[in-house]
This record gives sequence, C-alpha cells and structure tokens, in this order.
Amino acid sequence: MAKHRSGCPVNISLEVFGDRWSLLIVRDLMVRGFTTFQDFVESGEGIATNILADRLRRLQQCGIVTGEKDENDGRRVIYRLTEKGIDLAPVMLELLLWGAEHEKTGAPPAAIAELAKDRRAVVEETRRRWRERDPTPLLPWLGGRKTA
Repeated sequence: MAKHRSGCPVNISLEVFGDRWSLLIVRDLMVRGFTTFQDFVESGEGIATNILADRLRRLQQCGIVTGEKDENDGRRVIYRLTEKGIDLAPVMLELLLWGAEHEKTGAPPAAIAELAKDRRAVVEETRRRWRERDPTPLLPWLGGRKTA
C-alpha cells in the first residue's frame, strides 16, 4: 500500500487519480468507449505518449484500470476500467455537470439538463455498459471511439 501525505480521504483520492490526465483517461474509458493506447493518443486532448504511458501504468498500479493483450493482435493492449474504476462514475458525472454549470463548455445545454435530471439513471447506464462491455459512447457529443 502506498504511503499517503495524510489520512484525509480527499487527499488520498487526489493522490490516486487526481491529475488531469488520469481523470481524462478514466472519462475516455467510461463514456467514450476508448480501449487502446491509440484511441487515447487520437482523443484530441493532446496528451504526450510518454505521459499517457505513465498515467496508464499508474492507473493500473492503483487498481483503477486493467490492461489485457488483444486476442486479435498480441502487440496491442486493451484497457478497461476495473470495478474500482467504474465506481468513479458518480464523481465523473458530477465533474461534468459542475463544469457545464459554472464554465463555458461545448456541451449541449439540453444534454446537460437531461444528465442532471436523473443522475442515478446515468450512473446505472454507465455501469451497465461497463458490465456488458458495450463500447457505445455514453455521451455521443463528447466524441467517441472511432470504428472501422
């Protein structure tokens, strides 16, 4: 177990997943259907490959993400949230809603209102997609996984 600066749950949470890139990777796995290193590189966020590799490794070490060899291409790793990772769904939803309410974003106001109307249903749908390994983007306007 890692040594933390304090026993404060907020501090510990931020030490585990609190940097911007880690949260964006979790978002992309959770709502955009991303599964591969290349998906993250092409996400439009501009993450450097060395930072991406480091954050994916850290998220795996913390038990938030798993990486498995692709059955069709052994050189490729398929990333997936763990149960611990999918438990961040309510946090991610609240960050999204907070940002859309307090800052100018590209999120469609009608879509935000729909998400805010029934938070529980949004979180349950996120969990269902995770359980069923459904890669369909939860929020299509956020930009999803490119399909061939």
